[in-house]
Amino acid sequence: MPDAPYARILLWSVIIAACAALAWMIWTRFQDGAWRLPRWTKRARTAAQDSEDEQWQPDAAPVRAWLEEADVLAGEGRFAEAAHHLLIRSVEDIGRRRPGLVQPAITSRDLARAPTVPPRARQLFSGIAAVVERSLFGGRAVGADDWAECRSAYADFARTAAWKPA
Repeated sequence: MPDAPYARILLWSVIIAACAALAWMIWTRFQDGAWRLPRWTKRARTAAQDSEDEQWQPDAAPVRAWLEEADVLAGEGRFAEAAHHLLIRSVEDIGRRRPGLVQPAITSRDLARAPTVPPRARQLFSGIAAVVERSLFGGRAVGADDWAECRSAYADFARTAAWKPA
C-alpha cells in the first residue's frame, strides 16, 4: 500500500470501480446469456440495430413459399385466411428482426405501435393487421382488393428497405 493518503484513496477507488465493472459484466452475462460490454447510449444501440438490418436479407425462398401458400388460399376464395397467414408471417419477421419484442400476449395493434419498428414497416404491418382485424373481429368479408393490398404490403414489408429508419 502506498504511504500517501491520496494514493490510497485513488487505489481503493480503482479497486472499487474494477469490482463494480466485474459485477456489472457478470449481471449482464446472467441476464443476456452472453458476455458483452454495456451499451452506453441509445444511439449506439440504434446504430447496431441499423447495421444488423442493413446486413440482414430475408431468404427469398421461404418468403416466396409463404406467398405461394397464401396465393393458393386466395385462389380458392379464402381471402381472410390468406391475409391471416401473411399477418402471422409478418409477426415472425418482426420477432426475428427485433428479438424480445414479440411476446405471447402482445397484439398486432401493440406491434403496429412499437417504437423499435421503423415507420415504413409499421405502416405496412398496420395495413395487414387492419384487414385481418376487420375480418376476424368485425365480421367483414375480405375481398380480392383487400387481399391484393395485403399481399403487396407483405411483399414490401419483407424487403430490407422497409426496415431502414426514416
